[in-house]
Amino acid sequence: MGKVYDKLTGCLESIREKTDFQPKVAIVLGSGLGDYASQIEIVDEVAYSEIEGFPVSTVPGHEGRFIFGYLEDIPVVCMKGRVHYYEGYDISDVVLPTRLMKLMGAEILFLTNASGGINTDFGAGDFMLITDHISSFAPNPLIGPNIDELGTRFPDMSEVYDKDLQEIIRSTAHQNDIPLKEGVYLQFTGPSFESPAEIRMAKTLGADAVGMSTVVEAIAANHMGMKICGISCVCNLAAGLSENPLTHEEVQEAANKAAPLFKKLLTESVKNFQELL
Repeated sequence: MGKVYDKLTGCLESIREKTDFQPKVAIVLGSGLGDYASQIEIVDEVAYSEIEGFPVSTVPGHEGRFIFGYLEDIPVVCMKGRVHYYEGYDISDVVLPTRLMKLMGAEILFLTNASGGINTDFGAGDFMLITDHISSFAPNPLIGPNIDELGTRFPDMSEVYDKDLQEIIRSTAHQNDIPLKEGVYLQFTGPSFESPAEIRMAKTLGADAVGMSTVVEAIAANHMGMKICGISCVCNLAAGLSENPLTHEEVQEAANKAAPLFKKLLTESVKNFQELL
């Protein structure tokens, strides 16, 4: 695990050679939000490929760069494209960007993703506030010797998604007339979409939506003491709930369609985080 911490600090040194920007809020952009940077008063940009040892996303629609700047007066760092476990990276590499943003100075982590809806009240294009998660199907990023510099050996998981941040997002959605569902997100490893039997299992376990990211990042951030919130864009009904086969193109299309409203909810929520910073 010493190698994991050395790699992380090496990435921090590499990025500090390019920018000394210190964010307060870190935002991870899921599918459909790749052009979110247009909302930000940009100060710096650093491509992942320019950071020594940093994992580079290989997924279409995930460009792969950090965007540094301001949403009004709030300093933010945006991940324009994330790294997924299914791309073949070690789980420590998947959560390295999250840990790196905390070391840069971020106190709040805002996670977004595209998901498949299991809850029968959900439809394509709905937004779901993540109130909890199920992590049983992706490797826990804390397995192995604990990195004491980052957090405790056995972190509490009873309130991963911060209650105050959730309330701000709820009120922001209400003020802007943006419908907002709530529920539990389950991360599978991917890259194959889930089978109908796996979706029935996930529903039995209490999941409202499923995807291939987010949970491991939340675990790593919680370990480091960050305040965490998340919104999932339900881009399709999960396997067995629709007659049509699932495709990445379908997910991307639905995410792109929902993007304008998603951007507004994300932007206005972050502005309202000011009271907690």
